Amino acid sequence: MTESTKSATLKIGDKSVELPMFTPTSGPEVIDIRKLYSQAGVFTYDPGFTSTASCDSTITFIDGDEGILTHRGYPIGELAEKSHYLEVCYLLLYGELPSPTELEDFEDLVTNHTMIHEQMINFFRGFRRDAHPMALLVGVVGAMSAFYHDSTDINDERQREVASIRLIAKMPTIAAMAYKYTIGQPFIYPRNDLDYASNFLRMCFAVPAEDYVVDPILSRAMDRIFTLHADHEQNASTSTVRLASSSGANPFACIAAGIACLWGPAHGGANQACLEMLKEIGTPDRIPEYIARAKDKDDPFRLMGFGHRVYKNFDPRATVMKQSADEVLELLGVENNPTLQVAKELERQALEDPYFADKKLFPNVDFYSGIILEAMGFPTSMFTPIFSLARTVGWISQWKEQLNDPQLKIGRPRQLYLGEDIRSYVDIEKR
Repeated sequence: MTESTKSATLKIGDKSVELPMFTPTSGPEVIDIRKLYSQAGVFTYDPGFTSTASCDSTITFIDGDEGILTHRGYPIGELAEKSHYLEVCYLLLYGELPSPTELEDFEDLVTNHTMIHEQMINFFRGFRRDAHPMALLVGVVGAMSAFYHDSTDINDERQREVASIRLIAKMPTIAAMAYKYTIGQPFIYPRNDLDYASNFLRMCFAVPAEDYVVDPILSRAMDRIFTLHADHEQNASTSTVRLASSSGANPFACIAAGIACLWGPAHGGANQACLEMLKEIGTPDRIPEYIARAKDKDDPFRLMGFGHRVYKNFDPRATVMKQSADEVLELLGVENNPTLQVAKELERQALEDPYFADKKLFPNVDFYSGIILEAMGFPTSMFTPIFSLARTVGWISQWKEQLNDPQLKIGRPRQLYLGEDIRSYVDIEKR
């Protein structure tokens, strides 16, 4: 980011305020309003902060109009096609792609930290058997600060590094245990001879009486889901992690805060909402009815999994995810799954309909990831925990970057107050 020779002039009555501007590597120029209140006695109003840069970052860039998503400058399509999740984790954490030796060492480090403290299993058993897996995830990740005291000092660079590796390594184990707990099956421990995605699938679907052999196609599809959800710039959950971190909270509390935010149906629950919509449609013959409803401006129904709030053209993650979805459905079939039959036919009809093409309402990453997870056998309640698992490295990368920012200060948004003006207290007998 470089300070521009240009500036913006804000006129308030007969007073003018000069505001400096910054030019980013990519994206629109930015007006610096940090001194606006001290110089002019006013501040801006921006609900949702959709026109406000809360930080500067070198991690992820999104251009929604052009359908661009890059991590450290690398397009997401290339990373999903040619790389794998742990290599992308290294890239996000350290800024560059690893050498073969660096990648091997990093993978070994993560693999050797996948087990969780044995006493944490007792923490799981404190939840009701029908608790949502996300409730378990929020609680158990937050509780890690009670088990790993040697990695909570945010001022110690070594402890920050240890916490980062622990979170990336243990999140699949915690998410799989949350799943096992909610379906009443014994926990399955991780194995060091399996890759990251295969380990997670085995911990979810193996049982003591019979092991689960992971198909390479399913492992690759799961790895792509992790990769395509690894980071997404300053979204709601990432901003939550940064806001929690700005107070000096420990890393496990910050990530638990991000998980809690991701739980919202408007954020991490999008692929779950998509599957629930497909189940509501029920059978392929009802698709025209729902497409007609989606076109009706007076009908509140909308097709979930089509279009994206950020991407106004197409979701760059969807192309690779569609490829994985096709591979998984070819392997597992859709004949006995009416939900997947609806998904395939809805995709076909929507892509052929000029209405959706004109409005650029193409299937997004949530549409295809939901199809893949459904085909693998995951209940919809596990979709957001899997999203949390994948996004953990993005949260950590943003957290680490923020702690190294010399401009770091505690987050404190302003408000537009519309309540009562100051008034005198009335004694109770006079009311």
